[in-house]
Amino acid sequence: QVQLVESGGGLVQAGGSLTLSCAASGRTFTTYAMAWFRQAPGKEREFVANINWSGRVTYYTDSVKGRFTISRDNAKNTLYLQMNNLKPEDTAVYYCAAGKELGRTPTLYNYWGQGTQVTVSS
Repeated sequence: QVQLVESGGGLVQAGGSLTLSCAASGRTFTTYAMAWFRQAPGKEREFVANINWSGRVTYYTDSVKGRFTISRDNAKNTLYLQMNNLKPEDTAVYYCAAGKELGRTPTLYNYWGQGTQVTVSS
């Protein structure tokens, strides 16, 4: 069992920055790949970024490359998403997820947080 809780969402102006956190339960956190997904109204859940168990391998969707950074602190059982130069199109509910495989498909991830709202104004 893995429990995930996101935090750090909020309202920011375009061009601003925001950092999301995802606190994970259990001592087995280091065995899981982690990912961030987002979902805007009327759209499917979209892959944002992921990171392998050690933190040495990361992938990003093209729209956030150069702006977002995914990282993890296994000692703190915490996943992060640093978001810079935010755009209105980044507005969505952001979810963290954990799974045994690294990938872009939501079905690969077994555990999900409840989500945190990010709103970027023009």
